[in-house]
Amino acid sequence: MALTDIWFLLIAVLWTGYFVLEGFDFGVGALLGVLGRDEVDRRRMINTIGPVWDGNEVWLLVAGGATFAAFPQWYASLFSGFYLALLLILVALIGRGVAFEYRGKVDDPRWRRRWDAVIMGGSALPALLWGVAFANIVHGVPLDANHEFTGTLLTLLTPYALLGGLTTLGVFLLHGAVFVALRTDGELRDRAVQTALWIAAVAVPVAAAFLIWTETDHGGGWTLIPAAVAALALVVAVVTVGQGREGRAFAATAVAIVATTVTLFGVLYPNVLPSSTDPAGTLTVLNASSTPYTLRIMTWVAVAVTPVVLCYQAWTYWVFRGRITRGAIPPAAGLPARSNAAAAEPQPTEPQPTEPSDPGAAQGTR
Repeated sequence: MALTDIWFLLIAVLWTGYFVLEGFDFGVGALLGVLGRDEVDRRRMINTIGPVWDGNEVWLLVAGGATFAAFPQWYASLFSGFYLALLLILVALIGRGVAFEYRGKVDDPRWRRRWDAVIMGGSALPALLWGVAFANIVHGVPLDANHEFTGTLLTLLTPYALLGGLTTLGVFLLHGAVFVALRTDGELRDRAVQTALWIAAVAVPVAAAFLIWTETDHGGGWTLIPAAVAALALVVAVVTVGQGREGRAFAATAVAIVATTVTLFGVLYPNVLPSSTDPAGTLTVLNASSTPYTLRIMTWVAVAVTPVVLCYQAWTYWVFRGRITRGAIPPAAGLPARSNAAAAEPQPTEPQPTEPSDPGAAQGTR
């Protein structure tokens, strides 16, 4: 196997890990206002992903860096053509990260509601746009002979791409609802199970339609296997979550995401970014790759570093594996709201004249 093929496979693995791990982050964040009926439940939901969400985003950074180093032409054409969409994703991710840190700084319901809205929007928007982006990567975008993008943002909003966005949004919501059921108890867990079933009623048919469309237009034969595995895993997830087996349901949604990503990268290979207008503009693993020397150096670095990162992240998930109960949430410790703080501060008063106790002391001694 050539180094170009190895790095295409490694990038596919990185994106798969990102979608599996960040997928339930997106789902939990987007469902914050749906499942969290009070402040304690919303804090429980945030705490389910609090120790791991920023570590999950490392997969995105490594995937982007690996693409830049291994396939610079792919990176250049992708980021120039998808500039506005990727900018929206970046802004959403930044806003979500800030909201996680700031929502508890002030003990005020209105303050928290505003940041909760940022968390929900910052989770749902990337979940939608990543599906739109990868559907366009598979379907192809207008590239000229110089591999430069010649379309606009509206060019990316095709029916197939929008269906891909709805697929990732629906599957990530299902993934997140099952994760909340897995990590909490009581009424919040029951609501998460019921919500997962409602989401599945829409997400499963949408995902099936997307996979069928993908296989019909771009399938290469063997990719029918992971596509079928993805569909079957979604059905298993629905059945097991309804039976109260959240662990198996979460594993099934993870398998569905893995199989779907394998299907997309499988139908894409050996291309990395097809041209929908000029076949000469299509980028492949050969004409988009770096030099063999660069790929060799990267391979040795990946072999040395990747096991350490995987072991550390696995240890993190093991440490924070328990369910989060209502009793585990301490009282809010944020600063008081501005209006309350102003009312609590003592108001300055004008000094009042006082009569001296000794008239002689006020007038001096004679």
